[in-house]
Amino acid sequence: MKKVLVVLLACALLAPAAFAGNGKDNTGCGLGTMLFKDSLDDSIIIQSLAVTTNGTSGNQTFGITSGTSECQKPMNIAATERVNEFVVANLDGLARDIAAGGGETVSSLAELMEVPPAQRAEYYRSLQAHFGEIFPRADVSSAHVVDTVVSLTFPG
Repeated sequence: MKKVLVVLLACALLAPAAFAGNGKDNTGCGLGTMLFKDSLDDSIIIQSLAVTTNGTSGNQTFGITSGTSECQKPMNIAATERVNEFVVANLDGLARDIAAGGGETVSSLAELMEVPPAQRAEYYRSLQAHFGEIFPRADVSSAHVVDTVVSLTFPG
């Protein structure tokens, strides 16, 4: 019975790395990635140690929120929630105004996304140019619209 448990534990620890490709992309960010960064591409065991360290040390959440530990800080969570709510409530009007290259809903979206007033005309043109990506089909989800607009507004 102990052997079975040891094998299951080993499989559970190594499973994430078993589907791995490129070492640094597989481990995410955090203390483990920083500690093992010079040897992450060398072996599945090192990647497993890095992932385990990231997951068990509890620093990955802090790294993501603060933008440290080789993590990228996401857009303000409260702002993202306001954008989500706005898009859900105004999806049809937003589609119409983005297609037109301007309008009340696009103006409100730009304000929520904190686009400086001097850059808004260019922002509206950019959204209009990417209309097909933002609204690829008639039944597009609001989550897709938000994700695409955020990626266009904050590339990289």
